[in-house]
Amino acid sequence: MKTAWFVTTAILSATVLSGVSASAEEVVNVYTERHYQTDDALYANFTKETGIKVNLIEGKGAELVERIKSEGENSPADILVTVDAGNLWRADQDGIFKSVSSDELNARVPANLRHPDGNWYGFSTRARMIFFDKAKVKEGEVTSYEDLADPKWKGKVCIRESSNIYNQSLLASIVEHKGEAAAEEWAKAVVDNFAREPVKGDTNQLRGIGSGECEIAVANSYYFVRLQTTPEEQDKGIADKIGYVFPNQNDRGTHVNISGAGVVKTAPHSEAAVKFLEYLTSAEAQNYFADGNNEFPVVEGVAANAAVTALGEFKKDTVNVSVYGTNQVTAQKIFDRVGWK
Repeated sequence: MKTAWFVTTAILSATVLSGVSASAEEVVNVYTERHYQTDDALYANFTKETGIKVNLIEGKGAELVERIKSEGENSPADILVTVDAGNLWRADQDGIFKSVSSDELNARVPANLRHPDGNWYGFSTRARMIFFDKAKVKEGEVTSYEDLADPKWKGKVCIRESSNIYNQSLLASIVEHKGEAAAEEWAKAVVDNFAREPVKGDTNQLRGIGSGECEIAVANSYYFVRLQTTPEEQDKGIADKIGYVFPNQNDRGTHVNISGAGVVKTAPHSEAAVKFLEYLTSAEAQNYFADGNNEFPVVEGVAANAAVTALGEFKKDTVNVSVYGTNQVTAQKIFDRVGWK
């Protein structure tokens, strides 16, 4: 499947990008992991405002990184868009990004949601929340990530596998706040509380509550919003059974992560690429970008959509999300040592 993806996309992009090189029009080539209908309006409005045409190459984040690396100095990529600060860190470690100096980006994107040297920027955020069966767990019984390790929840917690980047980033944040030893103690206790071996997909953790397999689950905020607003036939009614909490409101705040982007080091249209990133901080673009995946905008004063806003206000962890990358190897070693599959 992976080989087929490269061949198909290579043929498509060769056609599109050869047309770009033959044309005098201003362009920006965006390699993106995102594929939402709202993004189409975002790109169209960027072109309308700037006259810069957006060419898209879509795919999985890791595949796009490998593609840029294989294309080398001749890569047409100007922008890489992907999800999770851990993935942005991996791409940066592979030498994909270059530093951007932009007063506009630095003023509008909070310092904790961007790379310290401007190698990448977050443009929307998601919260890693705790969900519970309202019929079995009382309001206030679980208020923090630390509570997931309480022996009273033995056999009742559903959470994804250790290879999942969302969990790696969550544990990386705990390493940052609590230290490696405490983070390992927490991870071991959570494993002891598993209701089942981890399965893929945040939605499957929420389904576990619906089926009665688990009483508590961990998932990103937008998965629950989808379950509330546009559930698949099999999922109708599940959201009504589920309560939720934004963890750690009495201390560091809820763990948040980002969807983000950076300018590729070999970008042939660097100036247009920076303009594109700056455009993503406009109120209009923030709405389109965040709405595509039911996330929270990063720019202060820009409201999320109604379904996301309905989740309520909450205190966010303000640690710089780049530590999710720098602590990633430590987090994975902890997962391995405690047997978190």
